[in-house]
Amino acid sequence: MTGVNTALRPDLPVKRTAFGVLSAISVAHLLNDMIQSLILAIYPLLREDFSLSFVQIGLITLTYQLTASLLQPLIGHFTDKHPQPWSLPVGMGFTLCGVILMALASHYAMILLAAALVGTGSSVFHPESSRVARMASGGRHGLAQSLFQVGGNLGSSFGPLLAALIIAPYGRGNLAWFSLAALLAIVVLLQIGRWYQTQHVTAKHRAPAVSHALPRRQVVCAMTLLLVLVFSKYFYLTSLSSFYTFYLMHKFGLSVQNAQLHLFVFLFAVAAGTIIGGPVGDKIGRKRVIWVSILGVAPFTLLLPYANLWWTGVLSVVIGVVLASAFSAILVYAQELMPGRIGLVSGLFFGFSFGMGGLGAALLGIVADRYSIELVYQICAYLPLLGILAAFLPDNRHK
Repeated sequence: MTGVNTALRPDLPVKRTAFGVLSAISVAHLLNDMIQSLILAIYPLLREDFSLSFVQIGLITLTYQLTASLLQPLIGHFTDKHPQPWSLPVGMGFTLCGVILMALASHYAMILLAAALVGTGSSVFHPESSRVARMASGGRHGLAQSLFQVGGNLGSSFGPLLAALIIAPYGRGNLAWFSLAALLAIVVLLQIGRWYQTQHVTAKHRAPAVSHALPRRQVVCAMTLLLVLVFSKYFYLTSLSSFYTFYLMHKFGLSVQNAQLHLFVFLFAVAAGTIIGGPVGDKIGRKRVIWVSILGVAPFTLLLPYANLWWTGVLSVVIGVVLASAFSAILVYAQELMPGRIGLVSGLFFGFSFGMGGLGAALLGIVADRYSIELVYQICAYLPLLGILAAFLPDNRHK
């Protein structure tokens, strides 16, 4: 991987940061991830409707995450060679079908199928939308990825809030109303697809892009370390996103709606933290951001299992803000390690993060069923200590 890459690439950025496009793709990300988080937020209702165990709850997440994670690198690799501007609205169509089926499901197998459809939509959306964000960055890659990511994290935070206000009081059938959000996302993505196609045509007439890469062995080692760090981040985040409501209800006796509001606060903190990592990484280097955001959160995760309700809320906000700043920096760092492979890298890291989330949900569900929900948080508290591995990442800042 040494030498110069002179291939013409459709992922080349525009000369100036296209904030209109970044805003549109961020809104689409918000709508996409809001629908996904609604599924997480209605787990207590699903458990009551179908008498589910924690293992079955974890399997719902696993089904969604596996369909999202396994397809993403393959789709990203394919679109690196054959860009698909119109795949974004098509992918959102899968999500639309999934949310309708989830609202109307009459047995557990239909719930799993609905989760798989939403996961398939996600597997199409994330690699291509990440490419669009980089194309529109104007060279400010960290900022662009943060703006793209903050839309998704805001959507994730709105899901529990909307579930508490609209779905929990009136029943799971009201989830069908959120198919309108998927339809709106399709409209937005059709406009983005038109811009994407124009950029792809323009890229064919541009001068070759010159990119210097690190030696292959160093790239492989760095990518492996990044995947380990993603594992520690998303395995821990799964313990909060999938089981936080159950933890609060069990330990502190909160109602479903109150617990969902606490989950909203945590996920909103994650959204707020997302905007930090990208632009800061543009200025001081992504390695430093990765180091601080993962290892730096460890003291707070270690305290969380032993805190009272008030401190649990405070610590969850701190954890959300600090830990969320890592992913944009990790993704852009990886894209710089493998120039010209934006779809593959984005699909790999989004897919791996979803896969780790799904695997974590299944394994932590087993722990919660056999032992206690509190033990889940005691075990996961040590995962951010893996952030020390960031010290071994090469410093790839442009000199």
